[in-house]
Amino acid sequence: MYRLALLSVHGCPVARLGEKDTGGMNVYVLQVARELGRRGHQVDVFSRWHDPDDPQVIDIGDNARVIHLKAGPYFETKSSLHRHIPEFLDSLYRFQRSEETSYDLIHSHYWLSGAAGMKLSEEWDVPHYTTFHTLAKTKMQARPGEKESRLRIATETAVMTSVDAIVVSTEQEREVLSRLYEVSPNKTRVISAGVDLELFKPIDKADARSSLGLTEEKIVLSVGRIEPLKGLDVLIGAMSRLESLDDTRLVIIGGQPGQDRELERLKSMARTLGLSDKVTFTGTMDQTDLPAYYSAADVFVMPSHYESFGLAALEAMACGTPVVVSRVGGLKTFVKDGQVGYLIPWHCPEPYAQRLDVLLANPALRDSMGRAARADAETMGWSHVASDMLDLYSDAVVPGTAGKPVAGA
Repeated sequence: MYRLALLSVHGCPVARLGEKDTGGMNVYVLQVARELGRRGHQVDVFSRWHDPDDPQVIDIGDNARVIHLKAGPYFETKSSLHRHIPEFLDSLYRFQRSEETSYDLIHSHYWLSGAAGMKLSEEWDVPHYTTFHTLAKTKMQARPGEKESRLRIATETAVMTSVDAIVVSTEQEREVLSRLYEVSPNKTRVISAGVDLELFKPIDKADARSSLGLTEEKIVLSVGRIEPLKGLDVLIGAMSRLESLDDTRLVIIGGQPGQDRELERLKSMARTLGLSDKVTFTGTMDQTDLPAYYSAADVFVMPSHYESFGLAALEAMACGTPVVVSRVGGLKTFVKDGQVGYLIPWHCPEPYAQRLDVLLANPALRDSMGRAARADAETMGWSHVASDMLDLYSDAVVPGTAGKPVAGA
């Protein structure tokens, strides 16, 4: 059995979904850690302490825990977190020594964690794997106006050079790494993300709506971080173009009122289009609350300019809800156009409105697509992700040769 150090510097697995910088990656790290722990491996997820009310150590499942480390002010912005990587590492070393433990392998998530992982791998002399989830160059290509620092690009490149392997979710992401970063395909391993099939499963629609106080006949849903890259302005624009808005509501889950500039922009847009009484912004939400919303919805919409995978769409499918999503990134790999919903190749409101009109007017079509969506999701549980990860780890890890605690402060 392995002892694994998972690094997720800015994305704590136990943070509320929809908060700034909290989304699919957090769920991914949480579920992979839990699944590996269920199989008897010891899993520690090291994340930056982001909430003073959280304890340092939180158990997240059998043999799996999250360990919060001091690394800059609690409410530091993600753009400044690179300055606090040395403090993050010092905190990790202190915790490691306090427990007199060692690790067989490091798996970092996102470029900030990759920077920490490079140093740890060198100090401990153990393999280092990484998953980026998003890449600077891909984001800048996806949407005009997206900006990323030279530091991020340089760090991503350095991490790619140093690690033992890079885990990607799709063949397309592997091709992007080769084309934009000149990474050999032999250094990447494609392991698709998964979904918690016990949590995300169909609930009776009437019961779900009653529990949430949703009284409209037609419900459209979107879930995720609130940022321009998610394209929610396209969705709001599409709602304004529906053939009929009678007895219809759009529910947007995510964001922190008063803190997210993009959320305030979207609210202003809804007011300008006369949709204030048709759109509900719920703010952040615990993951356990999401199945009721997915099941209550007639359609789930994800109009993103870029998604490395698009986990929320898969969660909606697992709950038996058809999806209308942009034809980008990982969404193209598991959303079968015309069978479980629709893939939209254009980032403008009109095609989304057209597909929403079709689905909202046809209950039989929604039911058929919803059943197909659940059937497809059932083949994508987290168990296969853990199995593939362990196969990858076994290529380079010899249990019992774990890195030793680092001396010093």
